[in-house]
Amino acid sequence: GAVEMFEISEFTHVMEDLLDEIRSGNIAVDSDVIDTLLDSIDVVKEMIELRMAGDVYTEDINELKAGLKSLMEKDAQEEKVNLPCPDSGNAAKREIKINKPMQAKENKLSEYEILEMMDNMDKGDKLYNIKVYFNEDNPMNSIGGIQVFTRMKENVTVLATNPDFEKLYEDVFYPVVDYYIAADIEPGDIIRKIMIPEVVLDAEYFQVTEDELNKEDSEQVIDSGTSVVKESAAENTPEGEKIKEVKEPKKAKKNKLNESAILKVESRRIDSLLNLVSETVINKATFNQISSKLLGILDEIHMNYNNLNENYNNIYENVKHHIKSDVNLKEIKNEIFPDYEKSKKDLQGIENELKNTITQLVNTSQNFGRITNELHESVLQIRMVPISQIFSRFPRLVRDVSKKLDKKINLVIEGEDTELDKSVIEQLLDPLIHCVRNSMDHGIELPAERRKNGKNEEGTVILKAKNEGNMIIIEISDDGKGIDIESIKQKAIEREIIHPGKNLTDIEAFNLIMEPGFSTAHEVTDISGRGVGLDVVRRQIEKLNGSVTVWSEKGSGSVFTIKLPLTLAIIQGLLVRVGEEIYAIPITSVIESQRINNSEIKILENFEVFNVREDVVSLIRLNRLFGIKTTEDKKTHYSVIVGSGDKKIGLMVDQLIGEEDVVIKPLKDKYTNVPGIAGATILGDGKVSLILDVSQLLELCFKNERASRDRKKLNI
Repeated sequence: GAVEMFEISEFTHVMEDLLDEIRSGNIAVDSDVIDTLLDSIDVVKEMIELRMAGDVYTEDINELKAGLKSLMEKDAQEEKVNLPCPDSGNAAKREIKINKPMQAKENKLSEYEILEMMDNMDKGDKLYNIKVYFNEDNPMNSIGGIQVFTRMKENVTVLATNPDFEKLYEDVFYPVVDYYIAADIEPGDIIRKIMIPEVVLDAEYFQVTEDELNKEDSEQVIDSGTSVVKESAAENTPEGEKIKEVKEPKKAKKNKLNESAILKVESRRIDSLLNLVSETVINKATFNQISSKLLGILDEIHMNYNNLNENYNNIYENVKHHIKSDVNLKEIKNEIFPDYEKSKKDLQGIENELKNTITQLVNTSQNFGRITNELHESVLQIRMVPISQIFSRFPRLVRDVSKKLDKKINLVIEGEDTELDKSVIEQLLDPLIHCVRNSMDHGIELPAERRKNGKNEEGTVILKAKNEGNMIIIEISDDGKGIDIESIKQKAIEREIIHPGKNLTDIEAFNLIMEPGFSTAHEVTDISGRGVGLDVVRRQIEKLNGSVTVWSEKGSGSVFTIKLPLTLAIIQGLLVRVGEEIYAIPITSVIESQRINNSEIKILENFEVFNVREDVVSLIRLNRLFGIKTTEDKKTHYSVIVGSGDKKIGLMVDQLIGEEDVVIKPLKDKYTNVPGIAGATILGDGKVSLILDVSQLLELCFKNERASRDRKKLNI
């Protein structure tokens, strides 16, 4: 209103009136109240967005205003409360009509606030929670919280407030404010000081114990209490009357919170720190390579020493056959041999010294690797954020979509405290939305159909997250009708995705629903049927070096399982050599490696394939794909079988180097759209190695297969 955004101020005042009634307990929260408030929030957001764009919201919202007002038609419950007259010097009572506010817990204490309280408690101060009730009839009621704070801080240390201190400065009336203080004076004296006439209606205090601060679940706004003592404004009595006796709480137990400070750091600084850790990982690989080379040199020295010794003996034996018999060979040997023995001992000494030095280097390298791994883990922990940041958006989504679909759906969220890297979580929202909407639209049946099948008419969608090693598992499950495999097959045949005669396993059929353009919806709506959805999920998850699988049981429901690495910055990679080039394959995409002979490679529909047990696997020669000169007429080759789900291909390479921590460096400029390449990394010897994008290689392979089928169909 102060900046003349009257359409916002007028509408939000009506919303505030309803919220006040809810807060005071006069209106029960039901589905109608929630629906109306959510619709109102959407309108407020739109109003603000238009103002930010320099425009004004002009749509008619009279119907929504009427809906808000109709919810407030119930008369507020009024309670008569006898309170002392703060400005009178005697015990005279006055009767005031107020809507007794609920003792709502609007905020939780932060870890920093709890730690600060523990610190003050250790210094010998007592902690109190002073709850103050404010007079709504006061014309300046919105500043009452600040007035009380100002009086309090003259004598005590105010550690925290509920609502937060910043909110007390807003132009909002809070009927109840909790002040958490550290004091060495009697709380009754504090209460008498803050009883501001016409501002404060009542006040009470509770002593805070160490036990309460140590509760693992910090849902305490610490006002409950077994060890609670109450002292109200009635303490403002004449000198002849006694003040209530204060009951001391039981002594607190030895389990204190760790005394550490909370430090807020910008995320870009953490990113910079992670980059430095990544460079350390590269240096660790360099140390490993140097150690390996030196061990190789040591082996060569030892081998040369043995060869030299053998050659010397051979020379001595050969000399005997070429000199006169009257020559004394023993004297010649005694004359020459000491010099040889000295050189031999010197060489052995160098070998032993080099061996000891290499042993020290290997040990130091191992310790450096351990420290690097711990440092890497520590920095990653700093970057970890709870998945609740995106899970919290789904209750509203499920509510809105279920109303559009005319279905009753209950959302259950589990494991929302599971943490993963912020770089992963930022790209996870869209895939999860697609999966949840799919479960609601294609999975959960209409209430009538569920009743007919003997089910509860309310369907359930479960959104669950958990950790397994260095992976995070996210499951989206429902108790709906499941996936009709025959319907999937028929659709796939109609769209020429599979051959009519192909026998599909259940898993292969389930994975067909993630093919581009695939949909089993009978009609196109704003929720489904456009053929865009689950293919986006698979592509996005595979970009994150993860995988997505589907399982279903007809009549019982379906489960989408997403597996993701905890971080994208450093991954485990399998290093392979093709010609003079070295490539890194994400280890999460590697199924197995095979050594194959030329005779095992067959030609099927113009494609090279080979058998792996009972499977026929397509073969891609990386040297041909990337235009690298190498020898192909070798008798044996190495094939790395990669894939996700039921799709897999074999990548033919010249050599398997081994596993190594790979630091992902993004490609820039014209290299960003190179098919099959996900990024680059720096090896221990300083060379650049490209990281293969397995999902794109799979897509290239199967796109070529479809193109070949089409050419064959057209007799080209």
